Parts: sequence; structure tokens; C-alpha cells
Amino acid sequence: MVCIVVSSELIDRAKEFHGHVCPFLVLGLRMSEIAMNRLGIGKAGTVETIEENIIAIVEVNNCLVDGVQIATGCTFGNNSLVYLDLGKNALTLIRRGEKKGVRVYVDSEKLRSKYFSERALKLFEKVVAERRGSSEEVEELNRIWEEIGYKMASIPEEEFAVQEVEITDEIERAPIFRSVRCSKCGELIMESRATYINGEPLCYVCSNRNVDSVIGRGIAKLDKVPYRITSSL
Repeated sequence: MVCIVVSSELIDRAKEFHGHVCPFLVLGLRMSEIAMNRLGIGKAGTVETIEENIIAIVEVNNCLVDGVQIATGCTFGNNSLVYLDLGKNALTLIRRGEKKGVRVYVDSEKLRSKYFSERALKLFEKVVAERRGSSEEVEELNRIWEEIGYKMASIPEEEFAVQEVEITDEIERAPIFRSVRCSKCGELIMESRATYINGEPLCYVCSNRNVDSVIGRGIAKLDKVPYRITSSL
């Protein structure tokens, strides 16, 4: 079996995208490279992204996902990244039209006990979970987090559960929707996101509809859009 080690160049690209280096960012890179190696593919390029031929399915919305996007080339914007709100640190990579794919899962509890220092865990709890760390503690966490992140680049593949999956449902390609103009604010919206009142199209903002959103806790339905336009700049 080929030993997959995440390169420092790839980590640098992920850092530029994500903003900092942390353990799960690098784990996303590592899991991606393991899955791509098992499928015998490289990073999605021009043809693959235009045709949505390679699909990455993630099961959590944390730092791991940014690593997946950088390593696989499957992103939210090119419609090759699918988010299942399952709350698991897992990536499934498939090639469209094939019946088999590869899923890589990592047990974060086991990793923490083996690779994370007690100081790192305490700082994470205070700075990130409780949001009450000082600027010095934020800097210390960043330094320790980056050190652990680089360790994640070469941990043994045995630390991951690598599984073969069968594709039971074809994932649709992104449809192209006609645009309509909101009769109140005048902005164009996808026809599928218009609410019709007395035959006139309204956007969700102007119709005060609730809206599905991906926020920190996952997929959530917000009562309304969490902003209001106050002026033009």
C-alpha cells in the first residue's frame, strides 16, 4: 500500500484558504488523499468540475471540509461537494457513473487521546468552545494547533476507517433554474426560491419566509433572513 503523506505545499494552500492550520483541516487533506489514492484519481480538474464527474460527500461542517475542498477540487461553488448533516468526521468520494466509492472516517476521540496534548485540549475548550480566551491564549492555541496539524499530515492510515461503499442513489447534477424578478425589491431570484402572492413573485426576504441555512450547528431553518438592508453605498 502506498504511504500517503500530505505535502507542506498542500497544507500551505489549505492554510491560505482556511485562514490557519489546525488538526482537522489537515485531516481533511489526508482523508482526501487516501480516498483519491484508493479510487485511482487525482484532484478534480476542468472537465471533472464542469461535468461534476467527481463528487465528495462530507458528513460534518467543520474545518475538515475546507481540507477536502482544497485536496479534491470538489467545492460548494462547483456543485461537486455534497453536505449530509450527519455530524460525523467522514468523507465519501465517488466517480459519477460508477457503482463503488470510498468512504474515510476518523474517530476524533481516539486521535485526541493519542496526538493532542492536555494543554491543547484545555485551550480549545476555553478559546473555541467557551469563547473566553485572552489574545495570548488565542495565539498559544494557534501555535499548538498548527504543530498538531502538521503531525496529522503523516499519521498512519490505520488510524482511519477506510470503507468501500455502494452507490444506491444517483446524485443529481446541479439544475439550471430560470430567474424571476421580485415584485417588491426588484432583485433577480431563482424561480424555485420565489413565493407567489396574488400571482406576483416575491423573494424570501420580502415575503418574510423562513429560510434553510447552513450555520455552525448544521442545517437549520431560520425564521427570517438575519439582516436588513438599510441604505445603498
